[in-house]
Amino acid sequence: MLTKNLINNNIPRLQLQDSVGKALQLINDFRISHLPVVNDNIFLGLISEDDLLDAENDKLTIEVLQDSFLNAAVPGNVHFLNAVSNSIRFDTTVIPVVLNQNEYVGVITINDLLKTLGNFAGADEIGGIIVLEMERLQFSISEISRIVESNDCTILHLNTTTDSVTGLLTVTLHINKREIASIISSFERYEYDVVYSFGNEKFENEINTNYQNLMNYLDI
Repeated sequence: MLTKNLINNNIPRLQLQDSVGKALQLINDFRISHLPVVNDNIFLGLISEDDLLDAENDKLTIEVLQDSFLNAAVPGNVHFLNAVSNSIRFDTTVIPVVLNQNEYVGVITINDLLKTLGNFAGADEIGGIIVLEMERLQFSISEISRIVESNDCTILHLNTTTDSVTGLLTVTLHINKREIASIISSFERYEYDVVYSFGNEKFENEINTNYQNLMNYLDI
């Protein structure tokens, strides 16, 4: 999905001649951390609540704070993950979207980004989760896929992160089935370190059921 598809036009924009007090009131009303500032519909930057609070007088115009504006905008024709990256980088709850020559279009809110990111990661799809930890040199998408597919399952989503302390790679797999006990067994057989899993442990449930049936039988 492109950034222009996530634009929220309900968030107001500021002009250079707007007062610090007005900007603070809007930030409070809309519960956001920054507001876009434009001049003749050209994006100038984001003004933060912290910088507004540091102003000496609420009646000052935000023009005096122009040196503090953040240039955090993204083009309208790029993937929405660019907006996620900017939101993290600048620690802001809104990301402005611009066209050619910095023409302001609107903003993407952090809430819309989270919803889109959740859909992108398949958070609303039913399935199991398996988290592996390994050395980076051990990582092989083809082998991981082969192990999963050998158990008649499919990887819906795969995500990797690196631990900044240990340097180990964490691989999160979203599987299309919740019965993942056989897949976990396969990974362990190939000496993968399974650090976390979530799903229906079908085999364990069957063992527990058989055990209960045996206990009931012995009580007769």
